[in-house]
Amino acid sequence: MIERVVDIQKLIEAVEEEVIEWRRHFHENPELSFQEFETSNYVYEKLQSFGNIEVSRVTPTSVMGRLFGSQPGKVLGLRADMDALPIQEETGLPFSSKNIGVMHACGHDGHTAMLLGAAKVLSQLQVEIKGEVRFFFQHAEELNPGGAQEMVKAGAADGLDGVIGLHLGSQGPLGKFSLCYGHVTAACDDFDIVIQGKGGHGSAPEETVDPIAIGVQLVNGINQFISRKVDASHRAVITVAQFHGGTANNIIPDKVTLGGTVRTFDPEVRKDIPIWMEKLTKGLTEAHGATYQLNYDFGYSPTINEEQITSMVEKVIIETFGEEHFVRGTALMGSEDFSAFAEAAPGCFAFLGAGSHNPAENYPHHHPKFDVKEEALILGVQYFVRSALQYLNEN
Repeated sequence: MIERVVDIQKLIEAVEEEVIEWRRHFHENPELSFQEFETSNYVYEKLQSFGNIEVSRVTPTSVMGRLFGSQPGKVLGLRADMDALPIQEETGLPFSSKNIGVMHACGHDGHTAMLLGAAKVLSQLQVEIKGEVRFFFQHAEELNPGGAQEMVKAGAADGLDGVIGLHLGSQGPLGKFSLCYGHVTAACDDFDIVIQGKGGHGSAPEETVDPIAIGVQLVNGINQFISRKVDASHRAVITVAQFHGGTANNIIPDKVTLGGTVRTFDPEVRKDIPIWMEKLTKGLTEAHGATYQLNYDFGYSPTINEEQITSMVEKVIIETFGEEHFVRGTALMGSEDFSAFAEAAPGCFAFLGAGSHNPAENYPHHHPKFDVKEEALILGVQYFVRSALQYLNEN
């Protein structure tokens, strides 16, 4: 690790109250994906106030800060996401959301505050830094096509040598870091299917082409894909989460719509699933005299941790917090558009437990009572600061 550890630690500790204040501001004023105008303005102004950071707009609702060290070196990106979710908050917190139907229910308020804290600390350590730190305050993590992909396409990752991210976990033990090598999260794709039949009276189904009956068979067939088409060693999940049709108990509708999500790790499996789905839907609808429309949307790629930078981050976590605060994790079926940054440069994405010691208080992500313990925020600041200094200065 680099010199002046005591001074650096004091700088980190000095921003804790501000980080909590920033997190509460973001929590109280959440904005949906692609609508983070006030959030990004707040971040922009804070970054400018720190000094030594070149601040710019990469997209209308994202912000990038660039800190150039006193000596040449590598370029490292640190990323936080800023968007909220369309959920009505039920936490009862004194700083609950002021925006009806919008809530920070995934910890992005904490992510943004932690990276602001790290930016403030690192801006005061410019003379210690070799190379460049880029601070990616990313919009729209929650909504495909995702803000990370837009930032990468706009050139934010050009010349990047590595990138590091962190996600708070409401159900993880407070202060425990989880890190895995290789796959971290799955690819996430969506599909929608419209089955067009012929409606009629419920007393005479033989005079109709019943789209509900066809749709039920289709759902059952889709649910068999994984067990009958995918090698058991390849993790994959298909979930039909929507089925809409009908207006009355005695009327067979003209059409039904259904939709869902597909989670995969293997690129060949990911490529094959829409082909299988098309064949199944075509066969069932043709057999019953119906027609169909299938829309399949390829979303986020899998997030994959590169071995070298991940090994460095693991070392930083253990040296900074102790082995008791580290656990080797396993890949999740959830998705993360950090993958776009990790495809542009070697990446490492870790998780930090921010749950209560009372399990009954720990609600899952995307729940209206979701919350994180603010004691975890300063640990996230340390994670970013220590990782950045180690990555840039050890090389």
